[in-house]
Amino acid sequence: MAEQPRVPPEMFRFATTERADLHTAVLHAFGEAAERLQTALTADEVRDGLRAAEWAAAPVGEQELAGALRQLAGWGLLDVVFDHAGSFANAEEYERKNLQYTLTRRGEAALAGARHAMAVLNSAGALQTGVLDAIAERLGELERLLRDPDPRCDRRIFAALQELECHLDGLRDNTRRFNGELQRLLRVEAAELSTYHEVKGATVAYLQEFAGTLEQRGDTVAAALRAVAGHGVDVLHARALNGAELPEEPGTDGATAWLAARAARWEALRLWFAPDDGEVARVRLLHDVARRAVVSLLEVLDRITDSRRRPSSAAADFRTLARWFAGAPSEDDAHRLWDAAFGLGSARHAHLGHADAELIPAGVAWSEAEPVEVSALLRSRGRNERMGRTGRVRDVDRLRAERRARAEKERAELEAAWSALATTGAMRLSQMGELDHDTFGRLLDLLGRALAERPDSTGFRRAVTSDGRVEIVLRAPDDGAVAVLRTPEGWFRGPDYLIDVRSIEAPHDREAGEGLHRWVVGA
Repeated sequence: MAEQPRVPPEMFRFATTERADLHTAVLHAFGEAAERLQTALTADEVRDGLRAAEWAAAPVGEQELAGALRQLAGWGLLDVVFDHAGSFANAEEYERKNLQYTLTRRGEAALAGARHAMAVLNSAGALQTGVLDAIAERLGELERLLRDPDPRCDRRIFAALQELECHLDGLRDNTRRFNGELQRLLRVEAAELSTYHEVKGATVAYLQEFAGTLEQRGDTVAAALRAVAGHGVDVLHARALNGAELPEEPGTDGATAWLAARAARWEALRLWFAPDDGEVARVRLLHDVARRAVVSLLEVLDRITDSRRRPSSAAADFRTLARWFAGAPSEDDAHRLWDAAFGLGSARHAHLGHADAELIPAGVAWSEAEPVEVSALLRSRGRNERMGRTGRVRDVDRLRAERRARAEKERAELEAAWSALATTGAMRLSQMGELDHDTFGRLLDLLGRALAERPDSTGFRRAVTSDGRVEIVLRAPDDGAVAVLRTPEGWFRGPDYLIDVRSIEAPHDREAGEGLHRWVVGA
């Protein structure tokens, strides 16, 4: 396994110190200067850059800025150079303007990493079908350019390949961020149900629109990818390298590293749209993720809709009660809340009343009213002495007899049908004569099962019923004869098959096919 590259330990140290804001602002000032193709800055130019871009909240002193520049240089993010070609009016100006600072390669990487991190934090993923169309267009352009052997096309091949890789990076990054946001959306519990409902409803519509054409666009890209690969991936990269016009660096082989990077990017493109060895294309996985997310979101929306239909739910009540318990000032208050919420006190006679409730005025307090007799069973067993009448037990003997008779009748009809269809040997289908409708239905079922099986080397087809009791051996007629079977409700016309219907329980069931074979040969 290849060793994973390690990030230098001091590369992002600038973002973790107490002066992280100033260090980051200084690096951004160098980045803005690089946009103007100005690579070396003095301390005064750095201060002007901070003031112009308003990176620093307060003016930065000379000593403070000089300390920040020395710290960044100590971490390997800046290089200190001397401007020997400059002209200085006095020694003080020489001391102030002689030192110039430039971003090192590590500093450029640190600045790019910080900018990328902030861009990821402030951006939202998206599923853009336009990117898929752009990938297909760039592949089509590459295929057309590869057909032209003119070396002047190599620059256009390089440009098209760069655009293709940029589109692939955009697709991968946006898909990864959108999938992460989607999974967080599935787990979130919003306090405002209306906002929650609107966001998830819009997401469902967005996913449905994207997934509707994803498969077709994925197939288009896969076909274009295979067309380019038909010219040879090595040929593509070789011509793109020629069109890249890379500068020569002494002691390094930049072409080899460039080709290796292009091969890795092409492999990523292939895994997304046209993998080998039976692997599933990642664009298909994206389609599955979108479909499952739509289902999950619709289930959440259904639960939200159901909760809106009900004035309250047990889950919401218990969550509210839990918050009350958590906010109780003391344990005694929590006990009083428990008694009020659940009412699980020891008294169980509050529902009892006097035998003649009209004799007690409604305004009399309970402490002044006549006592109510309470049964001892109410406290010991939770019920009073008055017992209701026991319900009558249903007599199921008659129901069982009816079911038994129905089953015996169906069994007898089935046995009669099999007996009517059973043959003493091989025979033509036309020899069945006239059949009743139920027996005819059983025969059609047997014929259908036999015709659904593959014929063996001799042309015979074998099948058994679902209960495994009856077997049919069937062979198509060699003479093309046609059989006509009649029933009380009509007639059936079809090939005059050679059949042998046997009970598997019979001792001669293994000889059914041999008997039919001998009958066919004898015929």
